[in-house]
Amino acid sequence: MVRPLLLVPAFLLAVALALLPLPAHAWGPLGHRLVALLAWDDLTPQARRQVEVLLRGEQDPTLAGIASWADDLRKHDPVLGRTSARWHFVNIGEHDCAYEQVRDCPGGNCVVEAIRTQAAILADPERTHAERLQALKFVVHFVGDVHQPLHAGYAHDKGGNDVQVNFDGQGTNLHTLWDSRMLVSTGRGEQAYLAHLRTLPRPALAAMVLPPPAAVWAEQSCRVVTRPDFYPRRAKLEQAYVDKHLPIAERQLRAGGVALAAVLNKALGGR
Repeated sequence: MVRPLLLVPAFLLAVALALLPLPAHAWGPLGHRLVALLAWDDLTPQARRQVEVLLRGEQDPTLAGIASWADDLRKHDPVLGRTSARWHFVNIGEHDCAYEQVRDCPGGNCVVEAIRTQAAILADPERTHAERLQALKFVVHFVGDVHQPLHAGYAHDKGGNDVQVNFDGQGTNLHTLWDSRMLVSTGRGEQAYLAHLRTLPRPALAAMVLPPPAAVWAEQSCRVVTRPDFYPRRAKLEQAYVDKHLPIAERQLRAGGVALAAVLNKALGGR
C-alpha cells in the first residue's frame, strides 16, 4: 500500500503547476472547432473510420469535440499541461521567419516538432490506443495553433500578448484579438462561420509526407506577423484594422483545415 504522505508532494506539484501562467490560447474554441470541422470535410473514408474508432467513448467523439483539449489540460491534467505548454508555439519573428530546429526548438519543445512527433505516434499501429488517441488530440490542436500567426511570431512581445489594444470599447491584447475577438465580432455562429469559410478558395498543399511540413506552415504564419501593417499604430483600434485583417485570419483558418486533413489522411492510411 502507498502511504498517504507519499502522495503529498505529487499533489502539491500538481497544484503549483496549475497556478503557473500558460501561453494564451490560439483561435479560441470557435476557431479550433472550425479548423477541425473543415478538416473533416477532406478526410478520406479510411481516415474517418480510424478517427471514429479512436474517439469512441469520448464525451464528444468528433474532431471538433477534441479540438480544444490541449488548451484545457491546465484544468484536467496540469502536469501534462505544463509539459506541453511550449508545444503550442514557436518564436521565429526575430529570425526573418526562417525556422531552424536547433535554435528555435531546443529539445523539440515547440509547435513545429510537436506536430511532427505527435503525427508519428498517431501513424504508428504499434502504439497503444491511448497513445494514439492522445496524439490525435494534440495533432488536431497544434495544426490549428501553427496557423494562428501570433503563434509563430516574435519572442520579445510573447506573441503579441504584451501588446495592449482597445477594441470595441474593451481592453485586450493583440494575441487575444487574433485568437477570437475578431472572429466573434462578426456575430456569426459556428455553422454560419463554417459555411462562410467553405466558400473561400481552398489553398493548394504540397504533397504530404511524414513528418508533416510544419516548419513551412510556421514560416507562412510568421510572415503575416512581420507585415508592416500587422501591428497597429495606436492602442485604440479602428474598425479598418479588423476589416483589413479579419480576411487574413479566415484564410489561415481555411488553410489550417486543409493542412489538418492532409496530416490525418497521411497518418491514418489515406491518400
